[in-house]
Amino acid sequence: MLTGKVAIVTGASSGIGAALAVQISHEGAAVILAARRKERLEHLAGEITSAGHIALPIRADVTRRSDAETLVRTAIERFGRLDILINNAGRGQFASVEDTTDQMIRSMFELNVYSLWYTARPALKQMKKQGSGHIINVASMAGKIGYPYNSAYVAAKHACVGFTHALRMELVETGIHATVVCPSGVLTDWAGATEGGSMLPFFSASGPVIKRLASERDISLPAIEGVIPADEVARQIVECIYHPVAELFTHKGSSEFIRLLAEDRAEAEKHQIPVVLGEREVYERLKTA
Repeated sequence: MLTGKVAIVTGASSGIGAALAVQISHEGAAVILAARRKERLEHLAGEITSAGHIALPIRADVTRRSDAETLVRTAIERFGRLDILINNAGRGQFASVEDTTDQMIRSMFELNVYSLWYTARPALKQMKKQGSGHIINVASMAGKIGYPYNSAYVAAKHACVGFTHALRMELVETGIHATVVCPSGVLTDWAGATEGGSMLPFFSASGPVIKRLASERDISLPAIEGVIPADEVARQIVECIYHPVAELFTHKGSSEFIRLLAEDRAEAEKHQIPVVLGEREVYERLKTA
């Protein structure tokens, strides 16, 4: 049980963040809920406290250093410690490289990358005083694989993975852990809120095309589990709090594909060809329309 522990969860107003906040609170920890949507945070905090647990909603935009630092400071002032920091806030992007604007690039890195420093720096000061703690950064399989039509997001999540590994090395033998989480498809509103437009029509239209191309070319697609509920991803992250690992792959088959990619990138990319060609066909069709 996490009784007596204190956790911050960013991006807690929906999806993985909201599921994490509920599950961590049920394990006994006091949870600080952070996001920009105040009404959703307060509603979720009310549900948690009604169940007899501790939750503190704080409206914060973690792309702003002052907001992130205030978030961490408030948690420590209120509860006297900080044991778990989960950097879950994130957003995707939908555009080819040539259609990606400067604003998209800045936005992807401000939220998915810069915010990691803004929260981790003040959190580490407290965790080092305690001699214990766990920083968990939610990246994506896009942090390990080069997916088309969201290059700024892919680059940002690769940076998240690299940041976490560097942080992990700095924290060797300090009692503080660092973990990067790499989910694949999760049942949240992520695909409908990507910058550049919703990806839902894109995914819907490209699925049949990808399957057709895979059949025509006799190519097996990457054997990675499909979309899973946010609650299941949250459950695995909670398990990681009890048993820390460097990288957490939440979907069946994902770690095996990453291993193949590391051992033989050319062979792994062959399995992605129907995906790439199918999505290219659909992207150009949607762009024309």
